[in-house]
Amino acid sequence: MNPREEIEQLTKQLERHNYLYYVMDSPEIADYEYDQMLRRLETLEAEHPELASPLSPTRRVGGAALPQFEKVEHAVPLESLQDVFSMEELAEFDQRVRESMPQVEYTVEPKVDGLSVALEYVDGKFVRGATRGDGLVGEDVTENLKTIRSIPMTLEDAPQRLIVRGEVFMPKSVFEALNAKREEEGENLFANPRNAAAGSLRQLDPKIAAQRQLDILVFNLQLADGITFTSHSETLDYLREKRFKVIPYTCCQTEKEVETAVRAVDEGRYGLNYDIDGAVVKVNDLSQRQTLGSTAKFPRWAAAYKYPPEIKETVVEEILVQVGRTGVLTPKAVVRPVRLAGTTVTNATLHNQDFITAKDVRIGDTVRIRKAGEIIPEILEVVKEKRPADAVPYLLPESCPVCGSPVERDEDGAAIRCTGAECPAQLVRTISHFVSRDAMDIDGLGSAIVEQLIQQGMVHSPADLYYLDPEQVEAMDRMGKQSTANLMAAIEKSKENDLSRLLFAFGIRQVGAKAGKVLASTFGSLDRLMEADEAALTEVRDIGAITAESIVRWFANPQSRHMIERLREAGVNFTSKAVVVDQRFSGMTFVLTGALTLFTRDAATEKIESFGGKASGSVSKKTTYVVAGENAGSKLRKANELGIPVLTEEEFLKMLE
Repeated sequence: MNPREEIEQLTKQLERHNYLYYVMDSPEIADYEYDQMLRRLETLEAEHPELASPLSPTRRVGGAALPQFEKVEHAVPLESLQDVFSMEELAEFDQRVRESMPQVEYTVEPKVDGLSVALEYVDGKFVRGATRGDGLVGEDVTENLKTIRSIPMTLEDAPQRLIVRGEVFMPKSVFEALNAKREEEGENLFANPRNAAAGSLRQLDPKIAAQRQLDILVFNLQLADGITFTSHSETLDYLREKRFKVIPYTCCQTEKEVETAVRAVDEGRYGLNYDIDGAVVKVNDLSQRQTLGSTAKFPRWAAAYKYPPEIKETVVEEILVQVGRTGVLTPKAVVRPVRLAGTTVTNATLHNQDFITAKDVRIGDTVRIRKAGEIIPEILEVVKEKRPADAVPYLLPESCPVCGSPVERDEDGAAIRCTGAECPAQLVRTISHFVSRDAMDIDGLGSAIVEQLIQQGMVHSPADLYYLDPEQVEAMDRMGKQSTANLMAAIEKSKENDLSRLLFAFGIRQVGAKAGKVLASTFGSLDRLMEADEAALTEVRDIGAITAESIVRWFANPQSRHMIERLREAGVNFTSKAVVVDQRFSGMTFVLTGALTLFTRDAATEKIESFGGKASGSVSKKTTYVVAGENAGSKLRKANELGIPVLTEEEFLKMLE
């Protein structure tokens, strides 16, 4: 079999298995077998890039980041629906329809709470996907939509042009896992699956969208060249045959049947793996829809019945404080168990101190609670008239409940963090950062190995990495003799790293890789830096008052001092090899753009900084020079607009001589 035939065969097989797994929930092969097929296709496409299709299954992990979203004018408007909030209002809708159409059939469908999109196919191939926008013009999110495995990339026996409308959503299970991870890492939580789905679909980097495991339910046929249908249900059945993941529906003849179907959707909503906020009632007959028409805002042939959120009262029995991997203290209310939205709720998020203060939540309070987005239990308000006489305002602790270190509030937000360099709650993230590429660059210490080292009590601080027993490491899962030898060699080699890497590895707030280089080259040694006060630090280029205060506080922490002394005893280098002597670029800011052929960006940045200059990622009035390679884009245009001098690579090299 030649490469072209094998690529076509693998593509067809993988598309079929995507359909079986993501649409039908009935996989025929094991994940390992699927992965092997996908890997083989990746290899073939790498060897024969001219044969790689933009619709290949390999593209579903996300391609290159997008500079911006292009505007798309919808061929068929994506209308919104009129909401009704009671059975009486739904009956009024039915009466209005029956005045024109005495004999009418409806479909009743779940109203998925996600992001509406249009998918366009030409000659059976997916060519474009766009958000709803204002209904007339949306945004082109084609590359992100390609990462959704339940969207077919090709259709068999399709019309010349086909447009369908669907709702992109984040499954509840994925949403819960994503928020758990964000909470652990000290990031803001998504309020509900819809926000998470919308944010994910509008990521400029499709790889991020791919990681979010979005899904879609198709609920309308917008356009199909050369094919005639008589009913909405017929179009949905047709789309299901074309392997789309289609919204479930029920056909109803009478007002009573519609009411029963709407209540049935409500009763079953908590068993679904996607969030819904209502049920959509639509006239099924397409010719009747045509006759009924639309108002300036809504179609007259459909209505969205919105379910009211379930709210219950309960009592705050305790407030617990958790410490995430980034050191953020997150308060949680332990409440008297209450049945809410299909599950028993025993706790509710309190977000942060600002939330607690604004709501005035106290231990012993009776509170009204609901599930935000039907997922996260949240406190709506305190029932003040039921407050116990001895209830007092709640304040988060001033020291970490895990390690006892002082806590500090983010200067740019509501988060309160533990400042401990050896805090057990942050240890996985602390060590993962310490060994990362731009920090101490210790190869072989992935998150799984780091977690094993911590679980087995072999490390309690980054400094403990330099005291590991090779025999104990070799006995761990996934670690053999050679892997252990390689790891120990990498740890030993990291002792020679420049001080700048160590400073970044410490994870001091506001001190990134660039600040680490500036501090190392300015002070020359860790001991001199530790002696510096805030006044001395603010005299250093790019070090402001907030960063200076953060550095002084970090070095004053007993945990930081303990870790530093352990690193000193292990023989880790505390000096800088990059003390700036030649200051030819002092006070200058360079921006590198386009494809550079004579040097890498990292090499150029290092050279600029070695001469006292600064490398920036964006062009502004403060930019001194822009170094432009091939295919330079928006940064070059902006430089020209601002009158910033532009250098070729050759001209830049001459400045380095």
